[in-house]
Amino acid sequence: MLLRLDIADSRPLHEQVAGAIRRAIADGECRPGDRLPPARDLSRALGVNANTVLRGLRTLRDEGVLEFRRGRGVTVAEGADQRSELLDRARQLVADAARQGYSKSELIELIRGLS
Repeated sequence: MLLRLDIADSRPLHEQVAGAIRRAIADGECRPGDRLPPARDLSRALGVNANTVLRGLRTLRDEGVLEFRRGRGVTVAEGADQRSELLDRARQLVADAARQGYSKSELIELIRGLS
């Protein structure tokens, strides 16, 4: 798994780490059930602190993209490829709505009106 961070990106590093892993899953580099390298190895490869990597991994765990298993490390969750794509599309929708002057709560109301 080859991950890269963009030093010109203004997002916090832990978000960039999470985004890089999401991309790797979406691109098929990591599949459900695959084990990720240890956080210490990822931090060395990316040139960031291990706590930064752990924060990005916890974000993905909270989103249901990764699973933490004692003794087995961090693995890609079943359905993560679909979840990752959906989360990216949802983030894009929130960003598009903000550019058009809609708040998150107004966007939620718009979506509720669709059903």
